Amino acid sequence: MIDANQPRYHENGDIDALIIGAGPSGSTAARFLAECGYRVTVLEQGDWPDSSDFAGEKLERELLVAGRWNPNPNIRRSPADYPVNDDDSDVHTFMYNGVGGSSVLFAAEWPRMIPSDFRVRTLDGVADDWPITYEDLQPYYEMVDEMIGVSGLGGNPAYPPGEDPPQPPLPIGKAGQIAARGMNKLGWQWWPGTHAILSQAKDGRSACARWAACSAGCPEGAKSSFDLCMWPAALAAGVQLITGARVREITVSPQGLATGATWIDREGTEHHSSAPVVIVCANGIGTPRLLQLSTSTLFPDGLANSSGYVGHNLMMHPMATVFGAYEEDLESWLGPFGQLIWSMQFAETDTARGFNRGAKWTVAPIPGPVELMQRLAALPLAERSGRAGHELVERFNGRCIEWSASIEDLPDFANTVTLDPELVDSDGIPAPRLHYRMSEESKRALDWHIDRLVEVHEASGAVYTRRVDYLPELGWHLLGTARCGDDPATSVVDGYGRSHDVPNLYVFDGSVFVTSSSVNPTSTITAFALRAAEHLVDSASEQRTPQ
Repeated sequence: MIDANQPRYHENGDIDALIIGAGPSGSTAARFLAECGYRVTVLEQGDWPDSSDFAGEKLERELLVAGRWNPNPNIRRSPADYPVNDDDSDVHTFMYNGVGGSSVLFAAEWPRMIPSDFRVRTLDGVADDWPITYEDLQPYYEMVDEMIGVSGLGGNPAYPPGEDPPQPPLPIGKAGQIAARGMNKLGWQWWPGTHAILSQAKDGRSACARWAACSAGCPEGAKSSFDLCMWPAALAAGVQLITGARVREITVSPQGLATGATWIDREGTEHHSSAPVVIVCANGIGTPRLLQLSTSTLFPDGLANSSGYVGHNLMMHPMATVFGAYEEDLESWLGPFGQLIWSMQFAETDTARGFNRGAKWTVAPIPGPVELMQRLAALPLAERSGRAGHELVERFNGRCIEWSASIEDLPDFANTVTLDPELVDSDGIPAPRLHYRMSEESKRALDWHIDRLVEVHEASGAVYTRRVDYLPELGWHLLGTARCGDDPATSVVDGYGRSHDVPNLYVFDGSVFVTSSSVNPTSTITAFALRAAEHLVDSASEQRTPQ
């Protein structure tokens, strides 16, 4: 690690680094920099989550997540949210604005990208290679796992050898055993879930009590949402966190260097925080929005956008599922919710399937009657309401699991985040507008994987299955809109998140992804942020800053 006594930026200044966004990447970078002696301020437009208000432990949980705890900001509409025009998008946006970011409501699945994900141009002749490799990130994957408390089983053959997760795996339960039965019968690889969830108590936090409420706010505090697993250490290291701070613009000097950020508090008062280094961690929609808002005579097309790639190549991981009901009591009200078992059997390219790249498979329980009936919403009303509806719940509740396939979403320059010409947030700032279309290749991939998921259910003994061709209401993974690369003509930042155009401006969030992989991205986002923050400290003596 870095010597905390080495020279810092602007020794006599108030701030050494300003970070925009208090989610996983922002909190990871803030903690590391502060522990290296940096004076760090983080601006977060949301607030601290109130665990007593979480839907997770309430009897009406399934109703609350349809309203004020909905992961879609266009439905939730809290003071911290901004609207997203996704009328022209095949997938709708999910995000949470607050300390901890969307990890407050994520399901805590914690896979890594696989080595081939970083080299798809070389291996498969599609998209582009990353400027970094799996081997570059591996030690940082392992460091983040230790920092936050990841549970899982070591030795997964989908990955190169390395350190085992620091905590034992969570139980796969009866539901996981049934799913594994079908995989074994078909001879397909599976593995117990790897989770950002404690299986053993740590740092005053409890172990998982299997509420199956991961995506509704963990009432136990076992889930490693970053308000719990990263922010206490960041604050102890001296990070200043300002909540309710909506950033309107990143400002620049006459020489084209970032000078800080202008932000608006909840009372509508405008402020400016100056800093010699600015790090943007506002997710794959918020980051390109902010860069496009930050125009000037030096940057008329948006900050750091000489390549024209800011806001392009949006990737959102299309997902399809197959719901299965069984005769056995699976205790499918028990968690963890996100990933009882998972499989990378079909993650690599096999051109005989008719498409490039692959998918990550996950099996999850169906914990309650409302979620059960949601899966059956396509049935005629007479078959799912009144006495018929009660009979369905009586028959299937506790006996259902759902296999899902998250496919690798290859970048398309036409999939964009731009500024909406009419829609604004509550401070009058232009809202983001999405244009996102699934490719024909993605549709072929979804169809192929759905057929295989049906096979697994049947091999496991399902008495009833129902396909969902894709889930438009599942846009958690917001990637690729400020991609990293070695060529400034085709990328926004380099392999350490440093802007090609503005050498004291960085992006550390999912915007930097060159390709999406097929796995949940937060493990890779935080590993990238930790590596990039370390490099920022290592190269401090070479850092250009405004005078």
